[in-house]
Amino acid sequence: MSKTSGVEYSRVAEIRGPLLVVDGVERAAFDELVEIEDNEGNRRLARVLETGFGKAVVQVFEGTSGLSVSGTRARFLGKTMQLAVSDQLLGRVFDGLGRPLDGLPEPVGKDFLDINGAPINPERREYPADLIQTGISVIDGMLTLIRGQKLPIFSGAGMPHNMLAAQIARQATVVGEGEEFAVVFAAIGASHGEASFFQRSLQESGAIRRSILYLNLADDPAIERIITPRVALTAAEFLAFQLDMHVLVILIDMTSYAEALREISAAREEVPGRKGFPGYLYTDLATNYERAGRIKGKKGSITQMPILTMPSDDVTHPIPDLTGYITEGQIFLGRELFRKGIYPPVYVLSSLSRLMGPALGKAIKEGKARPDHHQVGNQLYNAYARAVELRALAEIVGKSGLTGADLKYLTFGDEFELKFLKQGYEENRTFEDTLRIAWDVLSILPETELTNIKEEFIQKYYVKRV
Repeated sequence: MSKTSGVEYSRVAEIRGPLLVVDGVERAAFDELVEIEDNEGNRRLARVLETGFGKAVVQVFEGTSGLSVSGTRARFLGKTMQLAVSDQLLGRVFDGLGRPLDGLPEPVGKDFLDINGAPINPERREYPADLIQTGISVIDGMLTLIRGQKLPIFSGAGMPHNMLAAQIARQATVVGEGEEFAVVFAAIGASHGEASFFQRSLQESGAIRRSILYLNLADDPAIERIITPRVALTAAEFLAFQLDMHVLVILIDMTSYAEALREISAAREEVPGRKGFPGYLYTDLATNYERAGRIKGKKGSITQMPILTMPSDDVTHPIPDLTGYITEGQIFLGRELFRKGIYPPVYVLSSLSRLMGPALGKAIKEGKARPDHHQVGNQLYNAYARAVELRALAEIVGKSGLTGADLKYLTFGDEFELKFLKQGYEENRTFEDTLRIAWDVLSILPETELTNIKEEFIQKYYVKRV
C-alpha cells in the first residue's frame, strides 16, 4: 500500500470537465483511488491520471457536477480500484462501477481484485481451442466461436446488434458434458430502453442464473464507461481462473467506450490522433481485449465478443480498424441484408474467424465435431461468393445471358440467405441443425460444384432432388 493512504488534501486548483486538479500533493500513484468530498459531505470516487510537480490530475467517476474549487477535499486511499468477487455475482445486475441495481444487497466478497487485471505471461497462454455453440447457424457453421478467442461484431447505427448480443448471451453454451459456463454481459453507454431489453431478455429466458449483467447508461457520467469493461473482465477472470468456468464476455458498445476515452483525452489537452482519438487508443483497447484467453494449467477460459457500431458504417474508422488488428477475426453485419429483412444480417464475405480452422481440426480429431464441418463452411463461403458475383453480372446482361449452372448459383444464394442465414430471434440451432440446413441448401448445386468437400461426405450427406 502506498504511503499516501488516507492523506487528505483540500487545495483544489481547477475543475475541468470530468477532471479535478489537486495542489500540494507530495506523493500519489498512477491509478490510485481517491475519495472526493464536497461541501455537503457527499462522497464520490475518483482515480489518479497524472501526478508530478506537486499536482495530481484526478478523474472523477460520477462526474464533477456540483463540485466547487473551494470546500472540496480529496483523500488519497493508497490503493487501486478493486472489485469484490465471489460466486454470488452470478445472477446479479450491477451498474457500470459494480454497484447493485437489482435491489439486492452487495455480494459478499471472497476476494478483492484490481480491476486493471494482471497481465498474462505470453509463455503461460494456451492456444484457443474447443468450440462454443451460439445457436446461430451463420456463426456456428462459418465463423465458429472458439474458447479463448476474441471475435468482435462490427455493426452500424440502427442495425440489430443488440438483439444478436442478447440472443448469443441467452443461447451460448460449450460443447461437452459437465462444463461450467457463464456469461458476463457489459452494456456501455446504453439507453434506458436498451438496458431494460438486455435485463428482460436474460431474466425471461432464465439465462440470468448463469450471467452477470453490468449496465452503464447513456446518462451516467462518461467517465464510468472507462471502468465498466474493466469491472466486467475482472469478474470474468475470477469465474474463469479461480472457479474453473468457461466465460463468454460480451462488451457492447465499444464505440461508446472509445468516445469516452476521447472526451477525457480532450479534457487533459492531449495531442489528438486520428479523428481526435488519443494516440494510445490501440494500447488502451488492447488492455481490455487481451484479457481474453486460456492459461496453461487452468481449466477455465475467457472468450470475448466485443460489439461496436462503426460511425457512418466506416470500417476504416479508428475504432473498428484498431480492433481488427488486436482480435482474431470479425463478424460483419451488412446493411443490404438488413434492408432485406434478414436476421441476423451477417455478411459472411466480409467476416472471418481466424481460429476456426485449427480448432475444428482438433475437435474433429477428438470426436467433438463432425468431420465435414470445416469443409461445409468453406463450400458455403465459396458458393455464396460466386452467387453474389453472378447477381451483379445478371443486372448487366440479364438472367438470359447466364448458363444453367449459373442460375443454380443464383437460386443457392437466395436459399442460403432465407434458410441458412435467416433464423428467428428465439430459434436456437445445434451444430447438427446447422449442418443439416447447410447440406440442404448446398444440394441445390450439382455435386460436381462441391469442390471443397470430400467425396465421402458428399455421398453421405448430399440431398438428392427428384
